[in-house]
Amino acid sequence: MLKKVLVIVESPAKARAISRLLGRRYIVKASLGHVRDLPKSQLGVDVENGFTPKYVTIRGKGEVIKELRETARQAEKVLLGPDPDREGEAIAWHLQNLLNLPSDSKCRIEFHEVTKKALEEAVKQPHPVNMNRVYAQQARRVLDRLVGYSLSPLLWRKIRSGLSAGRVQSVAVRLICEREEEIKRFQPEEYWTLTAVLKSGESVFEAKLLQRAGKKADLKREEDVRQVLQELKDAFFTVSKVTKKKKKRNPLPPFTTSTLQQEASEKLNFSVQKTMAVAQQLYEGLDLGEAGSVGLITYMRTDSTRVAEVAQMEARDFIKENFGTEYLPAKPPQYHSKGKAQDAHEAIRPTSVWRRPQDVRKFLTEDQFKLYKLIWERYLASQMSPALLEVTTVDVTAASCVFRASGSVISFPGFLQLAGEVEEKEVILPPLSEGEVLELQELVPKQHFTQPPPRFTEASLVKLLEEKGIGRPSTYAPIIETIQARGYVVKEDKYFYPTELGFVVVDLLKQYFPKIIDVEFTASMEEKLDQVEEGVLSWRQVVSDFYVPFKKELEHAESEITKIEVEEEKSEKHCPKCGRQLVIKKGRYGKFLACPGFPECRYTEQYLEKTGVPCPKCGAQVVVRKTKKGKKFYGCINYPDCDFVSWDEPVGKTCSQCGHFLVYRGRGKKRKIVCPECGACINESELSPEVVEVK
Repeated sequence: MLKKVLVIVESPAKARAISRLLGRRYIVKASLGHVRDLPKSQLGVDVENGFTPKYVTIRGKGEVIKELRETARQAEKVLLGPDPDREGEAIAWHLQNLLNLPSDSKCRIEFHEVTKKALEEAVKQPHPVNMNRVYAQQARRVLDRLVGYSLSPLLWRKIRSGLSAGRVQSVAVRLICEREEEIKRFQPEEYWTLTAVLKSGESVFEAKLLQRAGKKADLKREEDVRQVLQELKDAFFTVSKVTKKKKKRNPLPPFTTSTLQQEASEKLNFSVQKTMAVAQQLYEGLDLGEAGSVGLITYMRTDSTRVAEVAQMEARDFIKENFGTEYLPAKPPQYHSKGKAQDAHEAIRPTSVWRRPQDVRKFLTEDQFKLYKLIWERYLASQMSPALLEVTTVDVTAASCVFRASGSVISFPGFLQLAGEVEEKEVILPPLSEGEVLELQELVPKQHFTQPPPRFTEASLVKLLEEKGIGRPSTYAPIIETIQARGYVVKEDKYFYPTELGFVVVDLLKQYFPKIIDVEFTASMEEKLDQVEEGVLSWRQVVSDFYVPFKKELEHAESEITKIEVEEEKSEKHCPKCGRQLVIKKGRYGKFLACPGFPECRYTEQYLEKTGVPCPKCGAQVVVRKTKKGKKFYGCINYPDCDFVSWDEPVGKTCSQCGHFLVYRGRGKKRKIVCPECGACINESELSPEVVEVK
């Protein structure tokens, strides 16, 4: 009887897909992630003996290991195929030790997509476990343990229990806190713009004031605008310059982990965690009916934009057949990764561009389809020709003022031809010639105020962390999850707000552990971990260089820091269990009321934020409520006696046309008042006395 080959991967879904693709000679088992780790009950690092880690079997993995050992004994060969990154390499190394495989055994296989071709090539080219990669993972794990298990108890004693600190998560909280402080310090400045509505023949277009008296127009006050309007009272508007240029618009590179997370957040409203979970499903393999189970995308943890030559050739064939040769660039495009990309993996792309989203939609969930479509379109567009535009710039002179209008026409769509790509907005100007006198329709002055920097969303936070070299593609999702779970930040309407607790912890770390919270130091540590993987640095030396000064800071902080009380806003309500005055806390899904007697008394209830708007049904107060998933809506405070609810914030006024209550829709500059019943749209300044208050 022919002995079989045992292949071990992390997840059951991946194991099932690989089993079908490799055939009967192979037995594919799942380790269910890591099988060994540092113990939870103790530090697990021998700081006196070269920072040697003490690994133990993860609780609940005993049966898994037992089954893998029994299967390995009966197998002809054992191949270890966890993910091709540091974590995957560490899993392979731990499995190698638990299964008693020789240290120089060629047991490690790597593949970047779950397809038959990739797997067949991988099993033909096994190699020893990459120990430099293991050491890099081990260094990160030991560093995180030394920081976490040293700082967290300090925070428990000096602030409150349940807190944590970490090399990367604390820097992320610092960035959010500093952005909030920047917003609070911001002083808006007034400025004005002036737009001329001009007519040439039958065509009307707009031009904005650019210069005045040979200098850049700087309208800071309404008085400045009045002076310009007075100057232009009897002026002729004459075309003084017409410039036409050809412009090339290149497609964006295929996705890396962080750019996928950013795009999925902005276009699909996916959280970083959700994006990675759905991408994992697409990578590990899905049942496509007669085609069997196959991975739809390449490995999703990567900071490289590199694409394999065979994949580029396949994409070029697809583009030629479906769009034509004019949509093919002369050579396959090469994209350069930002910063110090590992380049061990390709960019995130479909495993076959011929597997179009619409063809596999019936086999996917809605979330899987949306993310696959996003990846497929981004990749295919990246392999297409640039779009060509003709840009026209027109200067119009009136008195001492110069107005400018710009327009563009797509002369060749290139990658924009691909369905799903963002369309280039065409602003077409009428044919104008120098010296032509235009008819002034009106001058439109508009007041503006400078805006503070925006708060971070998940997408913008990930972008900044990547730009500053903090963390790695695999760490962004758990970082964002942790800082919310610890109560350091809350997310409201997609934006992160730091809590009082977040400010207190950041201030403490800034004062006593400046390196832990320092952006540049954290980024330099990531570079050192990369050098460990490259075999340039010793992992023990990297840990030692960090720990020796850190230990002194820890001892100093322990003796200097006194108990810090975090101020909490008190509510009007009292705890029904113990009578204490309830306090307002901020949690993962926003504010809630809690008893200050925790942990003796654990009473909590939903915090109802009052809007000051009377209920359209009963006249009581409208309050802000949250669904179980944290989505905001508006309802009557008298629920369940009154069942008024609205996804949109009520204005407190009724529509003059149909009498229905009005609501706010949109945010910021796009915020407007609309009637959800008849669709009337009303500017806030246009609310007339006839639009009566809700009784």
